[in-house]
Amino acid sequence: MSAAEPPARVNVGRLLARAAAEWPERDAIVVLRPARRGGGRATFAELEARSNRIANGLRRHGVDRGQRACLLIPPGVELIATVYALFKIGAVPVIADPGMGRQALLACIAKVRPRVLVGVPRAHVARKFHPQAFASVELAVTVGARLFWGGPTLAGVEARQPATIELADTAADDPAAILFTSGSTGPPKGVVYTHGNFDAQVRALGALYRFEPGEVDLCCFPLFALFDLAFGITSVFPDLDVSRPATCDPQQIYRAAVDCGATTTFGSPAIWRRVVPWCLENAYKLEGLKRVLIAGAPVPPDLIHDFHRVLDVDGDVHTPYGATEALPVTSIDGRDVVPGLVERIHDGDGTCVGTAVPGVDVRLIRVGDEVLEEWDDDLEVGPGELGEICVRGALVTRAYAQDQAATEAAKIPCRDGSFWHRMGDVGYLDEGGRLWFCGRKDHRLRTRLGMRMPVPTENVFNVHPRVARSALVGAGAPDEELPVLVVEPTAGNMPDGEVMAQGFSMQLREIGHKHAVSADVETFLFHPAFPVDVRHNAKIQREELKTWAMEKIAQIGRIGEPRRPR
Repeated sequence: MSAAEPPARVNVGRLLARAAAEWPERDAIVVLRPARRGGGRATFAELEARSNRIANGLRRHGVDRGQRACLLIPPGVELIATVYALFKIGAVPVIADPGMGRQALLACIAKVRPRVLVGVPRAHVARKFHPQAFASVELAVTVGARLFWGGPTLAGVEARQPATIELADTAADDPAAILFTSGSTGPPKGVVYTHGNFDAQVRALGALYRFEPGEVDLCCFPLFALFDLAFGITSVFPDLDVSRPATCDPQQIYRAAVDCGATTTFGSPAIWRRVVPWCLENAYKLEGLKRVLIAGAPVPPDLIHDFHRVLDVDGDVHTPYGATEALPVTSIDGRDVVPGLVERIHDGDGTCVGTAVPGVDVRLIRVGDEVLEEWDDDLEVGPGELGEICVRGALVTRAYAQDQAATEAAKIPCRDGSFWHRMGDVGYLDEGGRLWFCGRKDHRLRTRLGMRMPVPTENVFNVHPRVARSALVGAGAPDEELPVLVVEPTAGNMPDGEVMAQGFSMQLREIGHKHAVSADVETFLFHPAFPVDVRHNAKIQREELKTWAMEKIAQIGRIGEPRRPR
């Protein structure tokens, strides 16, 4: 499948129809949960027929093109069938992650104003107790048992409906879905995906990773199942709390991968930080797993190295870079990172995220917070210079739902009608055209010596065997911030008392003095468990951590003057 521009008219619902025609008897969805918690399976033909019946039933209840339908359904057959049903009639599924927290979820629903709600009983209880958030809902469909509220059930909607349907004649730029950002740097925002965006994503993923029909995906990020269908891949959902991947049972994930014969998987670093060490401790290998995609936060080289030890020789780890607004943007193979780039990463060059994927252009512009009303080539920085990462291509989304201010801040229009999306990340392009990630723009330190990005410095200190992860934050007045490294020690290594903390700090200081990017870090704080995002359990909530660090500094007194890095 090429990464060419999508056709002018496209409905991504055709992906399921095509898969059902080519592989009707092959399992499309397998859910490894007890039946009482939504477990089950469906072939491609069964999923296609069910999505068509749901689509026809929703049409009978007045759901039409362009209308928004909020889906609060656990990962499984019902979720995927309903999403594709809405695609087929040209309606717009709104997919919000309940793991973002109740208040954030309610705010997101209220903002996008869905006309339809399709959800499990808990969702309808929430609707009754928080009516303002669901004020726009006119049709409420229950997945499962309906209790004290009215409206149809999903089973009733699809009952006695035809198993065939004519797809809505949607254009490439017609809205297809609204997905939400993780909210790791501010409130979650609804990203408007078009049918053309989804089509371009499928083409890019196919060109990049060469998925093959008949593969099995251990689906640790449920929405990736939407793409699996396009390639004839079976999506297997493990018994995993997707809102808390860092709490997964490693044995259960391993067993699921082996039992289902997984050949590919996509998930957060937090999952594999538990599963890979468990495999090594028990001398288990993930045989047959040839492709591991890890995204959601920078992936440290040691995790890639350890993963290679539990994969077959022809297996590899791939780390795509992107965001909800644009994914994938770049990608790099693990065997290019380890051992090839390890020394540069540990020396403070940042985290290499690879070259641009087919169909995506990447440019870097001067770092700033102002709205840019028109693209100008003079905004660009030179090779090797730090800049804000901007991307353009058919898979890049154009707008946020009901949020014109956020759209204007993130998009730079071009005179030819195209646009650039500002990723909100800072990095640089090296001599080989590879992109290096250095941190979020909002997380930059403003020091007397200028802008400072956290990731390169953190990579230096993360080599210490007792450091699980670290976060560089700024302390002090704007433009005079001093670097403070907050460290989350590995299990059992939290310093007990001031003497042990000073000893740990001395070891870190010695490491830092060996590298130009970290030589001026003199203050170290130790935190038992970093606050992280709810989606991947991997992105550090740095604003919260910075507040904590400032409170600790206020308790221990003034930090020292910085030294100019060597």
